[in-house]
Formats: sequence, structure tokens, C-alpha cells
Amino acid sequence: MTTSTSQKTIGLIGGMSWESSAEYYRLINTGIKARLGGHNNAKSLMVTVNFEHIKTLQHAEQWDQLACEMAEAARSLQAGGADFIVLCTNTMHKVWTAIEDAVEIPALHIADPTAAAIKHSGYSKVGLLGTRFTMEQDFYRGRLEKLHDLEVIVPSDTDRDLVHSVIYDELCHGNINASSRQQFQRVIQDLKAQGAQCVILGCTEIMLLIAQNDSALPVFDTTALHVAAAIDAALDASPNSK
Repeated sequence: MTTSTSQKTIGLIGGMSWESSAEYYRLINTGIKARLGGHNNAKSLMVTVNFEHIKTLQHAEQWDQLACEMAEAARSLQAGGADFIVLCTNTMHKVWTAIEDAVEIPALHIADPTAAAIKHSGYSKVGLLGTRFTMEQDFYRGRLEKLHDLEVIVPSDTDRDLVHSVIYDELCHGNINASSRQQFQRVIQDLKAQGAQCVILGCTEIMLLIAQNDSALPVFDTTALHVAAAIDAALDASPNSK
């Protein structure tokens, strides 16, 4: 049965990398079609930044400049008619406050639906995989720990290097290597040995490499969970609020 319903327009900040942004676009549209049937797809806008530029600024620790650029992307989406914003990357949530402050429309933080799903499943001690920025800095771990009362475990320093390298040097280029999958599986086993009850795929590209069948722990894919939250928001008929 085909259903027609009003939708809010999703504003996507993408390009970090485009490999995962393409997955956002695919999953959002297939999700809307699954909900509504027929030829329904999502109403959306995407601002795509150049990841080479973003990556260079990240590794140079130029976060103030990155904050300005993400804020400008958010303003562009608001001006284009977006009803809310989805930032299609975990790492750039480091400058989340700049995005929220730049616009009057709501924005969906990627860690919040992830934490909600983990707590709904009854877990409290989580392993976190992502870029070094995400695994080590407080902007992400701190939100999970302080706002959502989760205990976060990260890999060893050597394994954080490994995970970071695979993300930037392989997954962001669309290169999926079996040897890297095996290394990630070993890292997940180590997190389990440290007491992790589940693992967060805390980089939007990791879902290209690791699925539930590849993991010794229950997997919480931030990309899929963020998409589900965006679909819920797009189909919510309640007025926008910030």
C-alpha cells in the first residue's frame, strides 16, 4: 500500500567522506520508501564539502576554521529550505556547537540515537571505534559518558593508530580490504576482553568494512542509527523546535 504524507526537508552536510555520504543518501531514501511505499523518497538538500581540505585542517588542528566552515554549510542548508540538519560524519561533531549556534532549525547529533539504541538494548559499557579524534577527545566520548551515562572503552594506542589509518587511507577512498577487516575483528575481540558489551562503529565509513556478522560484539552502526533518526524527524508532523 502506498502512503502519501507531508515530509520535512532533511539538510545534509556531506563529503566527509563522500563514500559515507552516498550511504546516507541511499539509506535515507530507501528508508522513506520502506515506510511510505510507491515512489516515495526523502525531501533533502546536501551541501558537500571537499574532504581533502577538511582532512588537512583536521590534522593541522585548525578546528576554529573547521567550525566556521561547518557553520556556513549549516546556514546554506537553512537558507535553502531545510527543516533540520544532519552532519554526515562523527569526527566533525567536534564543532557541533558552532553548527547549532549558526542556525535556528534543529540539528540531530549522531551520538544521541546511538546512545539511545545502546541503552534500549540494556548495555552500559561500550567499545568505541573511530578516528583518533573521536576515540580520544572529549567531544564524543564525553557526550556518551556525561549525557548518556555510558562507560566508554577505546583500543590501545597502537590499535587507535591502526583504526585511524584504515579509515583515512582505505575506507575514505572506498577501499575495502579483508586484511583490515581481520585487524578490526581482533581489535573488537580486545575490547570484549576489556569488558565491552557492544561496539560503536563511531566513524561513518566503518560500516563499509564491518557488519554484525564480522563482530564478536553487538554492533551499533552510527550511520544507520543517524539515518533512522533523520527519517523519524522527516516524517514527524509536529512543529519544528530548536
